[in-house]
Amino acid sequence: MGTVLLELVKPDTMFAILVGTISGLVIGALPGFSATMGIALLIPLTFGMRPAPALIMLATIYTAATYGGSISAILLHTPGTPSSCATTLDGYQMTLKGEAGKALGMSITASTIGGVFGAVALLLIAPPLSQIALKFGPPEYFLLAIFGLSTVGGLTSGSVLRGLLSGLVGLMLGTIGVDVLSGFPRFTFGIIPLESGVNFVPAMIGLFSLSEVMALSESRSSIASQSAGQVGDKRILPAWDELKRLWKLILRSAVIGTIIGILPGAGGDIASWISYNEAKRFSKNPEKFGTGTIEGVAAPETANNAVTGGTLIPLLTLGIPGSAATAVMLGGLLIHGLVPGHELFTTYANITYTLIIGFLIGNIVMFFVGLAFSRYAVLVTRVSTNILAPIIAILCVVGSYAINNSLFDVGVMLVFGAAGYYLKEAGFHPAPMVLGLILGPMAERGFRQSLLLAKGSVLLFYLTRPLSVVLIVLIVMSLTWPLVAGRASKNPLTAAGNH
Repeated sequence: MGTVLLELVKPDTMFAILVGTISGLVIGALPGFSATMGIALLIPLTFGMRPAPALIMLATIYTAATYGGSISAILLHTPGTPSSCATTLDGYQMTLKGEAGKALGMSITASTIGGVFGAVALLLIAPPLSQIALKFGPPEYFLLAIFGLSTVGGLTSGSVLRGLLSGLVGLMLGTIGVDVLSGFPRFTFGIIPLESGVNFVPAMIGLFSLSEVMALSESRSSIASQSAGQVGDKRILPAWDELKRLWKLILRSAVIGTIIGILPGAGGDIASWISYNEAKRFSKNPEKFGTGTIEGVAAPETANNAVTGGTLIPLLTLGIPGSAATAVMLGGLLIHGLVPGHELFTTYANITYTLIIGFLIGNIVMFFVGLAFSRYAVLVTRVSTNILAPIIAILCVVGSYAINNSLFDVGVMLVFGAAGYYLKEAGFHPAPMVLGLILGPMAERGFRQSLLLAKGSVLLFYLTRPLSVVLIVLIVMSLTWPLVAGRASKNPLTAAGNH
């Protein structure tokens, strides 16, 4: 441990943490510039570095970029990363009410807690937790997707039917592309770029960002309806009493995020949506979600940063990347001559534990850097939309193009932007559509692979797998809980007992 601590206080290690945090935060806040892209862009800078600081820099880019996406999500209704989509639902509504500073303060606080929780889990219980990833097969991934989709109807504060219809459209769009098993193209109409499916990130940028640019252009003179905070305003941080009130929500979201992070291919976007829905389900005032409640910011932001530590667990112990960002990090490990697995925790234990503790420290550094940045970022909400709208539109175009250097992705973004605008005008929210687009392909792939593995006995196949049974129980609870809670609230005896 002494060697690890000496390694952490070396100037190049501390410099790596600071550079990784600042660059990750900036990259995450830009639409379309994900943590994956940030790590890939900065990996060449690590070639001449020692292994420990090099890997710490990549890890801090990952966690800071995940948090950074919430800044633009809250201030501009423009998720910087897919993980921040759920944050837009309440974060942006708080901005419209002049509470941007409060939302940003909760975002950085929740992100730090989630990140530290994931890092501690990585430090203390990585090997046993990594076994969960090995037990997850196609049936479990299908049920996990269904669990996420069970939240579609209640994601927004409007009509449940409209939420379901919006989610159904997302599921249908998710079927576009080459069939996962047969290899035949579906609904591509001869357009070659569509064979890989509808690219989720340009679609997300269009639905959330460009549609809001159109709305801003015809309405307000600035985003916030009243003062959003002062430069140097120390009240940006949530009060201690508020954190005590939300501790169960934050802990639950951190656990969800860490577990989802362990599962390869799941990621922060799924964790944030599930955590958001669970927060709404257990809330005493679920009707306030989607209207600008602080719980709607705390839950997804805790979860998506807890995911970062979770994804490193299967990467370091098994060599299985838990996300696209950790797949790039795997390349970073191999470049420095480190092979994931048992040797990483024995022969190269000093480097590994320096990375893990450095990752934990990086989350704490992120808190102070993010806090300083947030105090000035709220000023964006006072800028005239005549100036802000064109800037956001340009960022949307640049971000969409930068993903694959493809003008087709820009076209996808423009189409979804126009669709998002008119859907909002008709009373449909884009969030369920985005969730359907994310989870649809996972659900289809898991179900069809399960059919092949089950050889006809599908029900028996699912019921003989313990994790599948647990997920089935969670899905049933997810669907029946609103009905049970609704009846309890209408029961005179229950209501009297609550008073």
